[in-house]
Amino acid sequence: MGKSKTLYLIDSMAMAYRSYFALQRAPLITSKGENVSAVFGFLKSVLRILDEQKPDYFAAVFDTPHRTFRHEMYPEYKATREKMPEEMSDQLPRIKEMLEILNIPIVEVPGFEADDVMGALAKLAEPEKIETYLVTGDKDFMQLVSPLTRIYNPKRINENPEVMDELGVLNKVGLPPEKIIDYLGLMGDSSDNVPGVPGIGPKGAYTLLSQFKNMDEIYKNLDKVKSESTKNKLAQNKELAFLSRKLVTIDTEVKVPVEIINLTTNQPDKPRAFALMKELEFNSLLNRFAESKETQQVEYVTIKDMPQLQKLAANLNNCKQFTLDLETTDVDPMRAEIVGLSFSWKEGEAFYVPVDSAAGAVADDLFSKKEFTGLPAQKVLDILNPTLIDQNIKKCGQNIKYDLMILSRVGIEVQGVDFDTMVASYLINPSLRQHNLDALALQYFNYQKVPTSDLIGKGKNQISMADVPVEKVSFYACEDADYTQRLRTELEKGLADRDLRKLFDDVELPLLPVLMKIEKNGVSLDVPFLHKMSKQLDLGLSKNQEKIFKLAGQEFNINSPKQLSEIMFTKLDLPVIKKTKTGPSTDVSVLETLAKDHELPQEILEFRQLSKLKSTYVDALPRLINPKTGRVHTSYNQTVAATGRLSSSNPNLQNIPIRTEIGRQIRKAFVPIDSNHILIDADYSQIELRIMAHLSKDKALIKAFEQGADIHRSTAARVFKVEPEDVTDDMRRRAKEVNFGIMYGMGAFGLSNRLDIPQDEAEMFIYNYFSYYPGIQEFMEESKQMARDKGYVTTLLNRRRYLPDINSDNRRMREFAERNAINTPIQGTAADLIKVAMINISQKLKEKKLKTKMIMQVHDELVFETPNVELDDAMELIRYEMENAIELDVAIKVDIDTGMNWLEAH
Repeated sequence: MGKSKTLYLIDSMAMAYRSYFALQRAPLITSKGENVSAVFGFLKSVLRILDEQKPDYFAAVFDTPHRTFRHEMYPEYKATREKMPEEMSDQLPRIKEMLEILNIPIVEVPGFEADDVMGALAKLAEPEKIETYLVTGDKDFMQLVSPLTRIYNPKRINENPEVMDELGVLNKVGLPPEKIIDYLGLMGDSSDNVPGVPGIGPKGAYTLLSQFKNMDEIYKNLDKVKSESTKNKLAQNKELAFLSRKLVTIDTEVKVPVEIINLTTNQPDKPRAFALMKELEFNSLLNRFAESKETQQVEYVTIKDMPQLQKLAANLNNCKQFTLDLETTDVDPMRAEIVGLSFSWKEGEAFYVPVDSAAGAVADDLFSKKEFTGLPAQKVLDILNPTLIDQNIKKCGQNIKYDLMILSRVGIEVQGVDFDTMVASYLINPSLRQHNLDALALQYFNYQKVPTSDLIGKGKNQISMADVPVEKVSFYACEDADYTQRLRTELEKGLADRDLRKLFDDVELPLLPVLMKIEKNGVSLDVPFLHKMSKQLDLGLSKNQEKIFKLAGQEFNINSPKQLSEIMFTKLDLPVIKKTKTGPSTDVSVLETLAKDHELPQEILEFRQLSKLKSTYVDALPRLINPKTGRVHTSYNQTVAATGRLSSSNPNLQNIPIRTEIGRQIRKAFVPIDSNHILIDADYSQIELRIMAHLSKDKALIKAFEQGADIHRSTAARVFKVEPEDVTDDMRRRAKEVNFGIMYGMGAFGLSNRLDIPQDEAEMFIYNYFSYYPGIQEFMEESKQMARDKGYVTTLLNRRRYLPDINSDNRRMREFAERNAINTPIQGTAADLIKVAMINISQKLKEKKLKTKMIMQVHDELVFETPNVELDDAMELIRYEMENAIELDVAIKVDIDTGMNWLEAH
């Protein structure tokens, strides 16, 4: 006898709810501000069923907005349910769109719930001997379980699904499926506002139905009910009991507008699915829906001998432009060794030159049995060097800064770089999550490249690219060069269409070698100081821990949210601020709120901060020192922040706190290379407020800067309506929050939280602020209107940020876009400013042949290491270039100082 056919029916609203709330603490928000948590979770569950269960028939069943027969029977039915969150209801059309593209039938019947429709479909399937699986976690469905109908609870992605048959129902409730309707009717259902018999819960219902066949038998034999209390409850609520049974009974007689045979699973509409995955930024699923293409006609050549290499070098020398890409042994360019170089100058053609650093003689002995591992590295580099350093031959790359640094380390200073596809993609769409080559090949050509993991593996089993056979690396490397070359053509059009070519050519591209030099320069660390600091922190944490245990009245795992929750909310009875799926939250916002009135949360916050800074910086920094250079080489990311700001990693310099004592102490560890050098720290003074003055043309703000006034004191005087000399430190602090908060679109609610004041007081602050600075309010409204009209806002140098949700009906998405419309021109212009300054300083240092090195960049701050003998010249040059990088209506000021460590210099 053949295997039975299967039908899977999704309880769609339940699955959407579950997916939404599963990611509520860390929702999936696209770069456009759209919450797609429910869509993603729903899709993953659907794909899992398709992949693992391979159903013959499949359908997603939805409730409809129409009132059902249950509402007619009992108007209070589901009356106590909270309204569906707007962010979830907004995702339902997306879910249906996704199902339609995947060719999964959608079934809904007005006037009936999904439960009824699923029950009716399951009943239709039984005569055909089709096994039905009800995809849900709802207990009501247990009444439908039969030899051919089961419940399939998908559980979490990393958990095995739970399949419940008749024995499963019996094990879970202690009753067979045919008694579930009576069981649910007796105990009711608070989530659906089904009353049941007041006072009878699961245990009572189980006891009754263990003794009697069903509800009818119970009421026929009330005198046989042993508990007097239960007997009275039943007697007094007979009408409610039978009403509740009707309410929980799934109607399997619903006339459904579809036959089972029409619920077959079909192949998805791959082009539309791919487009939707791109739009929703489900990058992990793009490969699944990429079009399977016939093998493309490409000519990828592996260079295996010196005559071939000489010919390639000659061809490169005759090119106006080519693409360059390196294969290496490490993602860290300061540790990586070259495995090979690939080149392309024409679509569909590429060449790969494998190199072997250990090779002595020329590896062109065709009769040698030794496997070919590459040409001698130094000979290859010597032959290619003249072309690589030729300024007139233009070079393109994908994240070419990485390649430039590695080549620089082996003595080749590449010249003539005129395009980087990663940077170009970022400028065209700065909100994209990924600008890597795999993602861009998919996006622009619907082409799925060979994943790196196919060559070197993952995790513990990962090998070096140097250990992968040459031919395998060759196709991969040629593909990289080929698709980077193809992308150049597409991205050049994108830059031109958006008027971004000048920003690309004048700022982003010239910044590449500057960042490369900063990374290569690195910075020295005072390792003994960090070791001493680590020990001091251990002592501090130990005292902190003792104090926490004393306040808690017992020892517990401070890093366990569950144990901390039990201590704070059960033992100490502190007020619950907000809840998660697993219980009261203990996140930072909750602890900060509770710390205002309770000592324990304050101590927990301090413990967490000390622990994090110790592990992330104090203990980690020495491990990041490059053994060859003895310095730390951070990586600067040019294509991450949508505003144009740079970010850094390994270590993340931006996250070292400057306002806390421990953060300041960490800065002490960054030192010059020796006593003959000193650090210079140059920091823009109130640059974003100065940019606001320029962009808004606000007369009062411009005048304050012209007079050299303390802007925050001046604002405080206006907001609090006092004379400047009467402004207290607290007033100034609050005015500073107002200045920066309003600049980033913060409303009265946000400001009241930030300042811990009533909302009406915050509203008065904002009213007074705009009364004195009307130009700022005008600028903010104009920025939002520009975004509404054009779909984007720009910085002073024409950097664009697209805000597609500026006209959204979804309030959260719209307000998010409005805040970015105000924030981006200011923060983005500040980013442009310091980038121009970095380029100009680097150029001037080179022209004047100074040995001063730029070694760090953190937001509006630049740090240099300079020989003592150059100090005055370097400081003068740095100040001038930073203050004159871009002309504003108000003077740009730079605070500049020196020191034998970063803290002292700041």
